[in-house]
Amino acid sequence: MTLTFNRETYASLLVKYQPKIIKTDEENEQAITLAEELSHRVNRTLEESALLDLLIALIEKYEDEHYPMGESTANSMFLHLIDAQNVKEAELVAILGSTEVVSQVMSGKQEITQEMAKVLGNFFHVDSSLFEN
Repeated sequence: MTLTFNRETYASLLVKYQPKIIKTDEENEQAITLAEELSHRVNRTLEESALLDLLIALIEKYEDEHYPMGESTANSMFLHLIDAQNVKEAELVAILGSTEVVSQVMSGKQEITQEMAKVLGNFFHVDSSLFEN
């Protein structure tokens, strides 16, 4: 069964939530709350996914302008995702192979290899290029 995008359903979502350019921290928090709600929806529709993509673009634009960050490293991205997703060390050992490897990578003593980047990308549901320097 092929899912098709329903413009009327999407239009009703736009009317309901009225996404717009974010200008304040309060508006940003509201957009983040809605984006989190949509991202955790188990049976998200194509139209809800489109709204989520729009919200993410608006949030990123606001945060890039108001909270500029230096370039992140593969290790900082790895540590951020561990923290953000509340990942336990045992989960990482299961995918990376050993406590020693996990410890070395977390401390920055060992770089993330291309093979590890692919595994981590799959595990965190992100593009593996985030783990490449």
